[in-house]
Amino acid sequence: MGSPHPRGGLSPGMSASPAPSPDPGDVARYVDQVAPLLGLTIPPECREGVARNVGLLLAAGLLIGDFPVGDTETAPVFRP
Repeated sequence: MGSPHPRGGLSPGMSASPAPSPDPGDVARYVDQVAPLLGLTIPPECREGVARNVGLLLAAGLLIGDFPVGDTETAPVFRP
């Protein structure tokens, strides 16, 4: 049974190689600069883990951002 998508399973419009992950140094600087703006105090012993997790989230966002939606109808806006 063959894949319904060309290029080894990727949907049309997706790149064959994902965007590179963010540079860990850039992510650490971002965390250091944004945390105070958000009123967050990150203990020094947690900083490395926070920066690593933010980097992982940014990398996941790059993958999702590459997913083609075409003319797919978006969900309606909920208004109570």
